[in-house]
Amino acid sequence: MAPTSTGRQHLMTIMIGIDPHKATHTAVAIDSNEQVLDEFTLRSSNTQVKRLRAWAEQFDDKSWAVESARGLGYLLSQQLVGAGETVFDVPPVLASRVRLLGSGRSQKNDPNDARSVAVAALRSDRLTEVVPDDHPQVLRLLVKRHRDTAQLRAKHVVRLSVMLCELQPGGTRTKTTPHKAIGLLESLDVVDEVTRTRVMIARELLEEIARLDTALKLSKARIDTAVVVSGTSLCDIVGIGPICAATILGYTGNIERFPTRAHFAMYNATAPIEMSSGGRVRHRLNLRGNRNLNFAIHIAAVVQIRTGGEGRVFYDRKISEGKTNKEAIRSLKRRISDRVYAHLIADARRVTVS
Repeated sequence: MAPTSTGRQHLMTIMIGIDPHKATHTAVAIDSNEQVLDEFTLRSSNTQVKRLRAWAEQFDDKSWAVESARGLGYLLSQQLVGAGETVFDVPPVLASRVRLLGSGRSQKNDPNDARSVAVAALRSDRLTEVVPDDHPQVLRLLVKRHRDTAQLRAKHVVRLSVMLCELQPGGTRTKTTPHKAIGLLESLDVVDEVTRTRVMIARELLEEIARLDTALKLSKARIDTAVVVSGTSLCDIVGIGPICAATILGYTGNIERFPTRAHFAMYNATAPIEMSSGGRVRHRLNLRGNRNLNFAIHIAAVVQIRTGGEGRVFYDRKISEGKTNKEAIRSLKRRISDRVYAHLIADARRVTVS
């Protein structure tokens, strides 16, 4: 997805907002004065884009705004872009604010939601324009698949650990690994049907863990290859490996949509939120932003602290200044965010030149 930063309300006449759902979509067209011109509700189907465009032929100089174009509205927005339409991604929180602040239209229903999406797109000049899927989307899909597989493996390990504790007091005593679990199961004296069933389930869990281990190796290899293909320099930063680099690239998209490193830090939640009142100025932890990006940067910070080097020196200096451990880590994360931004900008310019 690429950015757009011009005043769209002065460049076009009609904005069509879409409130997408699994079974139906509702579209509302408004003019530059935010007046509703027409609305249209249709069921999700293979002909949904054809029907939407046929309805919208009555309007000239139009653009489309889809709520959550990277979420529930993903397929519809990609189909519209593929048909040659201009589509903007409207975050749900932005559309919600418009709906709640709008006088006389605060009721929660699909037409009002669609109108709020259109108004939000009409008012904002920094929405992301939807573009056809590209390599960042590939990285994002690979990372999500890898994360889901790792989480499923972790669940199986927990279930195996619980099962082993039911077979022997304390289970494996220390961290449960497949090797330790196999040794424990082989040492058991199976004397009843209940124990036999528990052993059977434990062995099935071990088979699932082994299968997932193989899947994770293949997944990591795919990610390694995809990161190399991207040509990114993110892996030059200490603490950022292929998986973290793929996460950053996949969830950042086009870095040029962030005018400054401060905008990028706010997006990835490494920039604190100001909570000032009167003459008192203070900041609190930013719990918003993209949590996947924040987690990747957090991993990089932890690695830098553990391995020493420039990151550890920075962390120790913050501790000596009186900051707590968490505060020092947050400062380091912001520093890493700025460096990531610099690398992404440099990579984007290198691609443009070449």
